[in-house]
Amino acid sequence: MDGILNIYKESGYTSFDVVAKLRRILNQKKIGHTGTLDPAAIGVLPVCVGKATKLCSLLTDGTKTYETVLLLGTITDTLDMEGQVIKTCPVECTNTEAERCVMSFLGEQEQIPPMYSALKVNGKRLYDLARAGVTVERKPRKVVFYELDILEINLPRIRLRVKCSKGTYIRSLCNDIGEALGCGGCMEKLIRTGSGGFSIESALTLSEVEKLMEAGGIEKALIPVDKIFENIPKAVTLPEFDKTVRNGGKIARAAFDSHSRSEAGKGDVRLYDSEGTFIGIYSFMPESDMFRPKKIFY
Repeated sequence: MDGILNIYKESGYTSFDVVAKLRRILNQKKIGHTGTLDPAAIGVLPVCVGKATKLCSLLTDGTKTYETVLLLGTITDTLDMEGQVIKTCPVECTNTEAERCVMSFLGEQEQIPPMYSALKVNGKRLYDLARAGVTVERKPRKVVFYELDILEINLPRIRLRVKCSKGTYIRSLCNDIGEALGCGGCMEKLIRTGSGGFSIESALTLSEVEKLMEAGGIEKALIPVDKIFENIPKAVTLPEFDKTVRNGGKIARAAFDSHSRSEAGKGDVRLYDSEGTFIGIYSFMPESDMFRPKKIFY
């Protein structure tokens, strides 16, 4: 069983819980998720199964989209409503001031990861240190907010749609906006609506996956590995080169069928053997005029 499942993570589960439950449902050990969601958060969590686990790092690097509710005037230790309230402040800004502040975060920003996060410092998870009452210095990281859409302002709440780069913490964004407005703030609600090319509209709950598995229809829900690379030109080998590419060997352009030779440029190709089996991604080497394996899935 190989492919990607677009999972709708429900509230109360960690991303690791989802993986553990899917291992039982699918009777498959080789499973990995593509980007941690906090237990209280809901939404899209692509999960890689079997050979598709080689895609985990690639899919994690993709852009993410969220809908979130920022609650101004409330500051918590976790930067969301799951933590302890440590301070409350009056919210005295106007709608216009709030809007202007939110939009100032558009583009590249420096963001400090929250203490309650899965990042490691000296081999220890930050959330483990936080729970032990230890606070350590975290270096700011570059993140990008490609889109910030204000869906509703009903102070002290602001509902936002966010499209951002990997490694972005929406909790930190809410905290930073609150600080910039002088009243503090935290994340009240979070929904991941998209991750890479996966959307919430087609996501399946764990119970839906279980029903499909019981009915023998799980293959319909599994997204094939090669579908992720549809934007890369396709190349098909001649039969006499099947063994070479199945073993991950380098090949020349002459190893492709006539159609592929004209389609393949001087970049990556999505390579199949002559029987139509997806082999992996091959990259062009200009110095030798050859193609070599970049990521093998065969």
